Amino acid sequence: MSWQIDSSHSHINFTARHMMISKVRGSFESFSGTVNFDEENPVNTTVDIVVDLTSINTKDAQRDGHLKSPDFFDVENYPTMQFVSTRVEQDDTHNGRLIGNLTIKGVTHEVALDVEYAGVAKSPWGTESAGFSATGSLNRKDWGLNWNQALETGGVLVGDKINIEIELELVKVTEAQPA
Repeated sequence: MSWQIDSSHSHINFTARHMMISKVRGSFESFSGTVNFDEENPVNTTVDIVVDLTSINTKDAQRDGHLKSPDFFDVENYPTMQFVSTRVEQDDTHNGRLIGNLTIKGVTHEVALDVEYAGVAKSPWGTESAGFSATGSLNRKDWGLNWNQALETGGVLVGDKINIEIELELVKVTEAQPA
């Protein structure tokens, strides 16, 4: 069954270490894709998400500009990143892993996200929605996001490990009935 992403109730967020002592939080404000969630057999679910990298928001325009530059995402040449699932591993009725290929700057690596299924609810407007939370981490250098600066106190300005947090609300697409 096809589901549409409810962008007003969905979020793609990340955190990265700054100067080894704090975390910078950010999000991607624009993304789209298709999710074919199989309620009867979740391991048959497929996901294909495209994230607009120009929509990065860390609440600091200068930092956002640097992240869009060739030092990091190089949005002029690579304006999007894409995640395409390859399989789902189900632990129980509400937990599992979504494994897929993440492509950034033309480089593709497999990533795994721990997923929690929150269930399905009917809205006051008659639509049916499903909710998911996903978390994972990756090493940014695997995708050639190598820029950094050494600190005089030791360590580096930007941590390599990026933590990902996704909240996804989907709305079931109803098929038109023939007349």
